[in-house]
Amino acid sequence: MALHIVLVEPEIPPNTGNIARSCAATGSVLHLVKPLGFKIDDKSLRRAGLDYWPYVKVEVHENLQAFLEEYKGRRDRMFLATTKGGQYYTDIAFQDEDMILFGRETAGLPRDFIQENADRAIRIPLSEDTRLRSLNLSNSVSIILFEALRQMGFPGLE
Repeated sequence: MALHIVLVEPEIPPNTGNIARSCAATGSVLHLVKPLGFKIDDKSLRRAGLDYWPYVKVEVHENLQAFLEEYKGRRDRMFLATTKGGQYYTDIAFQDEDMILFGRETAGLPRDFIQENADRAIRIPLSEDTRLRSLNLSNSVSIILFEALRQMGFPGLE
């Protein structure tokens, strides 16, 4: 039983390290979709994840298309976390093995990909202040990950 956190082209090592730590603590699978803005053995990435890396289930994919092809049978349970989402993340009834995709820190997920999957594009509500583009990636992952786990009764967690 696991949720899947998918980072599409992550750029900032400490964000990915913090997300890896959250995945380790919750038994979630972390998917890293290339190109990455860092090397997986980057010191700052390891430092952010502290000593949790041995406990993280990580899959690395060459690009978004390769990831989508590998998991094509699960497309209906892939949710795109984006400020362009048409529904709140709390509107989704999350299930075991759901995949939640997050884009690059500077640009998010590709716009055409969001448009093609608009029915599964979700967002975290934010202030209407136009100066605020989004939350930090690791914070966004934590918010949605723990809502999904809460809905499922925190399986395997104490």
